[in-house]
Amino acid sequence: MLRAALLLGVCIDLFLRDSRILPHPVVLLGRLASCGERILRRIFPATENGERAAGCVVVCAVCAAAYGIPAYVLSLVSDISQAASFILQAFWAFQIPAVRGLCSACLCVYRALESGSLQDARAAVSHIVGRDTAQLDRAAVIRAAVETAAENTCDAIVAPLLFLCVGGVPLGMCYKAVNTLDSMFGYKNERYRSFGWAAARLDDICNLIPSRLAALLLLAVSPLAGLDAKNGWRVFRRDRFRHASPNAGQTEAAAAGLLGIRLAGPSRYEGVMEDKPWIGDALRAACAHDIVRMVRLIYMAAVFCIGILFCLPVLCGVYAQ
Repeated sequence: MLRAALLLGVCIDLFLRDSRILPHPVVLLGRLASCGERILRRIFPATENGERAAGCVVVCAVCAAAYGIPAYVLSLVSDISQAASFILQAFWAFQIPAVRGLCSACLCVYRALESGSLQDARAAVSHIVGRDTAQLDRAAVIRAAVETAAENTCDAIVAPLLFLCVGGVPLGMCYKAVNTLDSMFGYKNERYRSFGWAAARLDDICNLIPSRLAALLLLAVSPLAGLDAKNGWRVFRRDRFRHASPNAGQTEAAAAGLLGIRLAGPSRYEGVMEDKPWIGDALRAACAHDIVRMVRLIYMAAVFCIGILFCLPVLCGVYAQ
């Protein structure tokens, strides 16, 4: 019953975006993290060790809440009604991955480019990347959208599905907390270099295995999308560590090789240019349709991931009975 509820939830996510009416767990986790930051910065000294300690406390508190609250609520609801527990688990499972949301956000960039509005495309891509977008040319906008789609194949799809499969809704929510904390605090600027250390390191650890599985999944399904699996594998093996993150380069290298374009490269963050290395080979110029190809690829990867992690166990359970 648990596996069936999770399967229903993640399948709904393939077709529906998160509701804007109901509060999303990520929003609530973000508010809790912000509140914790404000309080603990007053308590701990403004030194490197003090800020690291404060960041560690925030990470532990938010992750504990993200795991403990759903576990407690589900235990209460299951004692009252198994049907209500099934519905609640399915609903929360729907909120943990973000397949449809990621694809929709990337396609907004594509539609803006197709309509001929570079300004609208810059605005659309600014919602899904951390770099400065005001001066990006058309090719840079395309690369930025493809990069974030590739990276989030792990963060928004494979990793949450894997944690859901292993530990149910509580562990899935805990992963969302880790991912949220990293997106809020995992910056190498003056404010968060020390405070965000724990969030960034924990996110790296949690994504170590999922990022590699995500890259391999992209390579495995690429023939179905008509992409160059041989070149994808070659670039993946060569370039997957040409990134400051031990994880982001895995899926970005696979995507660059499959599409035959270059990703990453010099980018501007908060007005400062960072000379990041290129990933992949410029076998051709990037085009807007590469965003569509990437969306199609990650959608296929998501379906295969759900099939392997959730459908097979449910079917095996049925046949075992």
